[in-house]
Parts: sequence; structure tokens; C-alpha cells
Amino acid sequence: MDQTDLYIDGAFRPGAEGARFDVINPATEEVLASVASAEIADADAALNAAEAAFADWAGKTPRQRSEILRRAWELMTARLDHFARLITLENGKARADAMGEATYAAEFFRWFAEEAVRADGLITRAPASGARIMVQHKPAGIAVLVTPWNYPAAMGTRKIAPALAAGCPVIIKPASETPLTMLALMPLLEEAGVPKGVVNVLPSRRTGVLVDHLLHDPRVRVVSFTGSTGVGRKLLHAAADQVLKPAMELGGNAPLIVFDDADIDAAVEGAMLAKMRNLGEACTAANRFYVHESVAEVFTARFTKKMAALKMGDGLENGIDVGPLVNADTRDKVHGFVQDTVAKGATLHLGGELPGGKGFFYPPTVLSGVPTDAACVRDEIFGPVAAIQTFTDTDEVIARANDTEYGLVAYVFTRDMRRGLQVCERLDYGMVGLNRGLVSDPAAPFGGTKQSGLGREGGHEGMHEFMETQYISASW
Repeated sequence: MDQTDLYIDGAFRPGAEGARFDVINPATEEVLASVASAEIADADAALNAAEAAFADWAGKTPRQRSEILRRAWELMTARLDHFARLITLENGKARADAMGEATYAAEFFRWFAEEAVRADGLITRAPASGARIMVQHKPAGIAVLVTPWNYPAAMGTRKIAPALAAGCPVIIKPASETPLTMLALMPLLEEAGVPKGVVNVLPSRRTGVLVDHLLHDPRVRVVSFTGSTGVGRKLLHAAADQVLKPAMELGGNAPLIVFDDADIDAAVEGAMLAKMRNLGEACTAANRFYVHESVAEVFTARFTKKMAALKMGDGLENGIDVGPLVNADTRDKVHGFVQDTVAKGATLHLGGELPGGKGFFYPPTVLSGVPTDAACVRDEIFGPVAAIQTFTDTDEVIARANDTEYGLVAYVFTRDMRRGLQVCERLDYGMVGLNRGLVSDPAAPFGGTKQSGLGREGGHEGMHEFMETQYISASW
């Protein structure tokens, strides 16, 4: 691997204390690379670099920042194969999924290159006093970005691009399972014209200590995190001490509802996408399937046939649909869900057995007749397991779908658009896929309600997570 050191102030360097950790290929369980592990002194060096870079970067015109981001998109698009291979090596996902992520990740640079020049303000007149109300949006300051292992490229660029568009320098803490993709992105950003100190990357095995230190430095003004709700709560507690601006994209427990009038083939295709994109290792993955009783048998049969046709193996090989899960703990947790569900009376149609051998593989699995007290109904499965339940009444299924602390995304399949839209409005979720199994798009505001997060990423809203609104009262 080319880049395995920390990236601070425009240069790769070993950690201050020389600590390193191994990154494992989940398909072979072999060591891919030894990566520098950041400590407190490295965090301080990154903070100093970001502070020194802030004024100049914020002072650039929106067009200057826009052109650099546009160039980053061009460069990354030209190197999609390279990034897709790296994603597969450290994350495990199959090549098609990895190419999809790399393309998606690059698109954030293009979208926010366009948004960088559109942080519109306002001039109006106060009705009572007659004073002019002038409103503008200014870069908030240094942003700490904490990203997960399931999308090693896209979860980084989804935060880096809007922060840079807004004029903020960043310090990124990538997941220790998958730091290589983010480190590999740094020479590309240099080539695109990002000045030194504007982007800093701190892989570390001491995530909690490192991030807590960063969030208690008064120079930091924004924290953006993607990951579990449990960790998000802890970061919000830490952010409260400095009253930081938080952007949190947290856990999900997505319902997928198939009504009796749905186009079954379209619903199956949508369900495959919603469940198996990224091998189910996504907060947007369909977690609870609610299928109308009258179509449940045919839906389950067709869906199981599709799942059975998927080929499992090393994601680097041609024709592979299902790679390994990211680590042994994730695989064992998924298997535990399946065992619990079957023990409580569910029917196993496909999969459900550990394959053995090297790699953290788990086969596509389909369960029906899933009881409401199964552990997978309340928790994220984060694997290739579909848990199917049935319903007969619209009000009932909406209540069941909403019966969770999470509110990230839901999916609805029906031919009746009037009913579909009515159901969407009653679902307590930040995003809904109506006759679609994919909702993620750089041009759309990504985020959830309840304990699935705060704020939005992407869309017009994404850049404003890294900006402060300033109001000037003036008379002339």
C-alpha cells in the first residue's frame, strides 16, 4: 500500500509515538498493511495545521474553491478502478459495489463544486424599524469528521466536499478497519489544488481518546459523525462541552413495506437493492420486511430465488456478488440474529449457515414468519439477511414501521401513488423510497429523524452544516 502514515499539514508522517496497527483483508484474513496510529500529539499537530490554513482557505472566492472541488471530481473519476480495488481489499465488498461507491464518492466533489458558489444571502428591510437586514453565511471553522468502515470513500467525501465548499478545514478520523482509502485520497486532493493543512487524516486505534481531545479544543467548531447511535450519543455529550455544531448520521432500522397491489417483480428488484447493496452493511439497508399477507408467498418465493442466484466469494474476483463481511464480530453478530430468529419460530428459506474456511463470509439468507420479539426486529442486522413479516391493515403496518427509536429511511411499494404518498407522509422517517430501493444521492438531503441523527448531508443543506449564519443590522 502506498500511503500508510498520518496525513498532517500536507505531508505523510509517522505518528508521534510510532504506534501502528494492522489492516486486515476480510476475504483472506491476511494483513494488508500496517498503518500509523495517531496519538494526542498528532491531533494537536493537525489542529495547528488546520488553524493555520483556515483564514486563507476561507478567504478564497467561492469560485476558487469550486474549481478545486471540480478538479477533485475529475481526478477521482479517472481513477475509479484504483479506489474500487482499495475499497474491496480493506472492506470486502464485491467489485460492482465498490465501483458504485467510488462513483458515488466522487460525485460529492462535483455536486459541492456547484454548491460552493451558491451560499446565497439576503438583504431585506425590517418592517417596524426600517433597518436593513443583511444575512450571510460564513465558514464555521475547523470541522472534525468521524467516518465509518462500511463506505470508506463515500462517507469521507460526503463530509469533506461540503466542508471545503463552505471554507472549513477538516480533520478526518477514518474507521480503523478501513483507513487506506481515505489516505489514498490525499495525493489526489493535493493534485486538485487543496492547500496544505486544509485536510488532515488521523487513523488511530485510540478513537475515543483522540476524538474526545479534538472535540474539547476551542478551535474546533463542527463535529460530523456517521456511525452507530450509541457512539453518536457519546459524541453529542462531548460536543456539548464546547457547544459544537453537530451533524450526526446515526443508526437505522429501515422498514420495507410491500402492499397487495404492488408490482411484485419491481418490489423484489427494489428489495434486493435495499437489502443487498453493500451486503446489507448500511444504515439504509432494509431491515424489516412487511409484506401484505395476500402476496407474501409469491414475494418470498421470487425474492428467495433472486438471493439464491447471488455468487459469494472474494470481491476481487469476476462474477462475485457477495463478498465477506468486514470482520469476525460482524459476521458472528449476523449469525446470532439468524439463530435467534429461527429459534423463535421463523422459517429459514435460504442460507443461515456459516460457510467455514478463511474470510468473514455469510451467505444470503431469507427468513419468513419472523416473530416480533426476534432480536433482528429491534436492532440493525448489518448483513445479508432478509427478515420477512406479514400484514393486512395499512394503519397497523404504519404503526409497526414507526415502532422504533430510529427514523432514517423507509421503503414503500404500491401501484397506487395516492396511497403511496399518504403512507410516506405518515412514516416517521427522514427519507422514504417510494417504489425505489435506493435513496442515496449527493443532490438530496440525506438524514433521519428521532435517534437516527441530526442535520442533513448532501443537497443544498449539506454545506450549511459547516456554516454559521451572520445577520447585520444596518441603516443607510
